[in-house]
Amino acid sequence: METSLSIHPDRFGAKEEAKYLTPGRVLRAEATSNGALMVCERGLLHVQFYDAFIVRITFDRLGKPAGSFSHSVILKPAFTEIQVEQNEQEVLLHSEHITVRISLNPARVDILDRSTGAVRLAEPENGIQFTARGEVACRKLSSPEERYYGFGEKAGFLNKRGERLVMWNTDVYAPHNQETDSLYVSIPYYLSVRGAEAHGILFDNTYKTAFDMREPSEMRFEAEGGALNYYYMAGPDTKSVIRQLGKLTGHAPLPPKWSLGYHQSRYSYETEQEVLDIANTFQEKGIPLDTIYLDIHYMDGYRVFTVDQERFPDIGKLVHELKERGIRIVTIVDPGVKADAEYEIYKEGMSLDLFCKDIEGRVYHGPVWPGRSAFPDFTSGRVRKWWGEKQQSLTDVGVAGIWNDMNEPSVFNESKTMDLDVLHDNDGHPGTHRELHNVYGLQMARASYEGLRNSLDGKRPFVLTRAGYAGIQRYAAVWTGDNRSFWEHLQMLIPMCLNLGLSGVPFCGADVGGFAHDTGADLLVRWTQAAAFTPYFRNHSEIKCGRQEPWMFGEETEKLVTEAIRLRYRWLPQLYLLMEEAARDGIPVMRPMFLEFPDDPEAYRIADQFLFGSNVVVAPMLRPDTTRRALYLPAGEWVDYWTQEWISGGRYILAHAPMDRIPLYVKADSALLEENVRMSTSAPSEQLTVHLYISNAASSVAYRIYEDDGESLDREGSGYFEAEGTAILDKGGRLTVEENVLSSGWTPVWSKRQLMIHTREEITSASWNGQEKQVVKSIHGNAIQYQISLF
Repeated sequence: METSLSIHPDRFGAKEEAKYLTPGRVLRAEATSNGALMVCERGLLHVQFYDAFIVRITFDRLGKPAGSFSHSVILKPAFTEIQVEQNEQEVLLHSEHITVRISLNPARVDILDRSTGAVRLAEPENGIQFTARGEVACRKLSSPEERYYGFGEKAGFLNKRGERLVMWNTDVYAPHNQETDSLYVSIPYYLSVRGAEAHGILFDNTYKTAFDMREPSEMRFEAEGGALNYYYMAGPDTKSVIRQLGKLTGHAPLPPKWSLGYHQSRYSYETEQEVLDIANTFQEKGIPLDTIYLDIHYMDGYRVFTVDQERFPDIGKLVHELKERGIRIVTIVDPGVKADAEYEIYKEGMSLDLFCKDIEGRVYHGPVWPGRSAFPDFTSGRVRKWWGEKQQSLTDVGVAGIWNDMNEPSVFNESKTMDLDVLHDNDGHPGTHRELHNVYGLQMARASYEGLRNSLDGKRPFVLTRAGYAGIQRYAAVWTGDNRSFWEHLQMLIPMCLNLGLSGVPFCGADVGGFAHDTGADLLVRWTQAAAFTPYFRNHSEIKCGRQEPWMFGEETEKLVTEAIRLRYRWLPQLYLLMEEAARDGIPVMRPMFLEFPDDPEAYRIADQFLFGSNVVVAPMLRPDTTRRALYLPAGEWVDYWTQEWISGGRYILAHAPMDRIPLYVKADSALLEENVRMSTSAPSEQLTVHLYISNAASSVAYRIYEDDGESLDREGSGYFEAEGTAILDKGGRLTVEENVLSSGWTPVWSKRQLMIHTREEITSASWNGQEKQVVKSIHGNAIQYQISLF
């Protein structure tokens, strides 16, 4: 709890700025591979191109050359043709697309468009700053129209202009709100958007960092230690920046299909019988379910990699029985290892020297769920391998995935984490916890992921993490932590997930219904409807609040929640397609409106609706006792998913959404994939429907289908099915569909396939790949549909 001391006048003032020094003038410039090295009066400035669009800029006050070690960046610099010019005032480094201009007196870095010479990113004269204590900072000039997105997991609105954001992974059980800055995932990256032009900055510094966008004419990023080390991504548009970030930090792998289904959790389902009761109730009520979670009560005294034999006398039998019914089990695994001389994991960790220590060589202990605990040093490859192998004790009994919680790391003390002078191996680059706190969760998730890869016989791992750093998407899905059962937290779900997606993390979501506090019937319905369109879809609640399984609020609420879950299962092939695209190029599933409509100024103002892929507007109901809301449809024509009404865009509309509906609008001349509802993704998919929304005669609609077995890690080896199709409706009413199979290495299990055509035009005949097909016309209210069975 803060007091007025926190705003004491002596803590503020101009003297804060005076402590910073600058590099001074450049004494000598040397050409290097892919860049240049500038020896300055007070340090070493290095500019290195990774390709024609990505450039790394480092400054070290101690004159050390930039190293290549990084927890987040996996891209290696490729040979890039660079032209170098130098005169008395500056050095110019030209790639094919951008120019880096290094002013010599004083040293500062600007970035220009190569073709036009326009300045893309500029610094003031004291743009690079540092202190004798080791703090570093970089100032960039900003324009009033510039908007800032990304920053990983942050509460508040979508555009972060006007805020100061701190990156320090923190266990925040208290309510998340606009003032709650540091949360669980720190991604020191931002996307700058000015009109349709965009660039990105990844500040790859693992210390506590901050981004300050409160000044109208500049933005500033800083760190408590380490070198100034950032990557500039030239774009020039938003999607290009996201792809460039994906090249730098990697893409999320395609997850197992079951992980995209509906998940049910609670802190905690405490016994084997309770888990069976939950599974039985879902199946008796016909509610689809893919996963049940076991929170900390399944363990023996909260000891990781153990099972309480009284609560779960035969966990292997339980897991096997549920898997036969299409339900997987995911178990929580925390980093804290109970200090217990008779506990095998603790004894092994001590004897093999695997735990974090202080500078005097004593193992650090801190209190968490098991009591006094030690913490594995996940920054060490040797420790990660050991921890990864321990996952097999769970996978051997059939556990399908691992849930890493408390991995900020959280410690039950005043600082909420380990002592800052604890030492880490850091894969041969030793550092303190002050330096490496933010990567602890990333490396724990890595250990879990790599362990599962080695123990699942070629099946895709599923890891869920609460904490992470840039690059976390390579190893885990992210949920937004201990949210609350407040309507405001439902509203916050959208910008939080959108900014995570823009930060390279497409597989994300929030606890449905809220983790803490007591949810209500209407809130649960509206939250489930919204979360049906987030990549990660889990209902989770804490031990001291009311239950919130779908049937807890009576028959009417159960029906509405069930229909929202069933809607998710109908849309699974569309979601799977989008997740496959994200795995290839990093473009997220949930997209802010401006990502697909960069020339529409109104699209940048919207943070309470989003795009599911490129062509579906999702506008969740975010207020209690409300059945109407305003939403924005960009220019063009749109189709109401529920009523099939055609609507002209480029304007706000008032949508009607009774409790059984979430507003959904499909862009004209686009496609949507649906399948029959299944009780889980393990059940057979009987029919695939390709919906084609054709605006008028002579319109062309393209679609793509992607399917595989949903679990094999090596998709190339196991094969997959991929097809692209084009549908054209001519003025005579004839529909011609040509579909090209790009890969047939896997045979889809659908027994039926059909086209569903939504149009205002009359269709008189149709062909698919040259075969004449029967057209069945149906009228639903004012909407006309045409059904074409393919097989």
